[in-house]
Amino acid sequence: MTATLDRPAHAARPASRLVGTWQLTRLALRRDRVVLTIWIVLLGIAPSSTAGTFETLYPTAAERAGLTTSMGANPSIAVIYGPAFDLSTAGGFTAWRLGGFLALLVALMAVFTVTRHTRAEEDSGRAELLASAVVGRYSALTAAVLVAGGASVLIGLIETALMIGAKMPSAGAFALGGATAATGLVFTAVAAVAVQVAEYSRTANGIGAAAVGIAFLLRAVGDSTADAGWVSWLSPIGWAQQLRPFADERWWVFLLPLAAAVVVGGVGYALIPRRDVGTGLLPPRPGPAEAASSLRSPFALAWRLHRGPLIGWLIGTAICAGVFGSVANGISDIVGQSEQARQIFQRMGGTDALVDAFMAAMAGMFAMVVSLYGVQAALRIRTEETAIRVEPLLATGVGRLRVLGSHLVFAFGGTALMMVVSGVLLGLSNGMRAGDVGGSVGDLVVASLAQLPAVWVIVGLAVTLFGLAPKYSTAAWAIAGLALLLSLFGPVLNLPQVLLDASPFSHVPKLPAAEFTATPLSWLAGVAAVALAAGVAGWRRRDVG
Repeated sequence: MTATLDRPAHAARPASRLVGTWQLTRLALRRDRVVLTIWIVLLGIAPSSTAGTFETLYPTAAERAGLTTSMGANPSIAVIYGPAFDLSTAGGFTAWRLGGFLALLVALMAVFTVTRHTRAEEDSGRAELLASAVVGRYSALTAAVLVAGGASVLIGLIETALMIGAKMPSAGAFALGGATAATGLVFTAVAAVAVQVAEYSRTANGIGAAAVGIAFLLRAVGDSTADAGWVSWLSPIGWAQQLRPFADERWWVFLLPLAAAVVVGGVGYALIPRRDVGTGLLPPRPGPAEAASSLRSPFALAWRLHRGPLIGWLIGTAICAGVFGSVANGISDIVGQSEQARQIFQRMGGTDALVDAFMAAMAGMFAMVVSLYGVQAALRIRTEETAIRVEPLLATGVGRLRVLGSHLVFAFGGTALMMVVSGVLLGLSNGMRAGDVGGSVGDLVVASLAQLPAVWVIVGLAVTLFGLAPKYSTAAWAIAGLALLLSLFGPVLNLPQVLLDASPFSHVPKLPAAEFTATPLSWLAGVAAVALAAGVAGWRRRDVG
């Protein structure tokens, strides 16, 4: 009897550690009903929509027959899309064209979802309140895993069903959908470990996103280097493509992501009892008893909060820009003699030379990704507000505008810095191969800076939500994600121009291929300024918290 009284009741009954899982799952689904729906619908329909355009892009048998050879022999193309196994069919071309990107996006979705419903809840203090009630120790993580893993599987099922509905071979459809789902499960497990290790949600997201980035780079190195093909087998994204959907499927490869998900996920669960709620296995180092004079201002505090994500995003941007810039000269092989494919690249990034169109598309792609950082930085003050760390600052006599402005410096200035870095690295890596470093760097920096007004529209809308509708500020992620997906997949899916125009990135002059026009940039800058002003005005008038 004494031993029983000396330990918590749930320790004697392991099943009680999952009490409340269903309720937390329902809560997570309700909170994410908009964001998850966007992820699931857009990623689910992308393959079947692309497959329907294959015959339009390559209408003759001669064009289709040469695709596998020409694209498979080009390492520059393999960096972006992976190995070309069989591109003579609509299914094989779709799996090659989208498989790696679908795996990348579903991985990010899984990481962000798990973090949002575990570590972010601990940051806000809500997890501790729930833990004091009838909620098991493993319930929060299990609910997050069910939501993220379930969304991954649902995306895979939708892909499979729609590909079969498009009269694609069922074996290839199951392989493609299964590859997407399995990748999501792997990174759901990775996120389960990250949220145990990290002290804060932003650190957990950083660890998870870094794992996704490393997986993509390993896949790119392995697929583009003849003597290092084994490297791609170290990547879960590489596993998704090595399943070879619509190209003599290798079903045994499924064992790799499933085993990794079980093992890594098991590690995440094993780490839960080793830490307290609200802490991580790697707690932050204690600072000095008194702050240095350089830290005694709202901006200094904002710098401490933003410097980690900013440096991480800058490093990732520089690496990716260097990689993509180096492959530009080989991009012409991707379309061969297909006029329709050239038109798609032109819609994505320009109107003249194909390399310039590709570089314009890359500048736009980096702008879309950088806008996600802008949303993260703009909403950082909302995290501080809900954690009741803004009120003590305002109680010292610091004005609201100084507190908000210190964060917005990083939201707007940080995105500008990243676009400059991306332009420099795109131009430098492309210029070194083309033999014109100076001209290439100059053109790409201008092209990247031209994207800034569109980026700032997204950031400005995030500020608007924070100021006027703080309860719905997380909808800024949905806005940024929708703009990104429309811009990435809209031209490939041949969506109507009215839908493409919903993204601010569709209005930017596609430099360096197109002619510079200031009018659309002025309109975008005006929209961003109005959105910013509305958010600032709302913040000045509403209650804190």
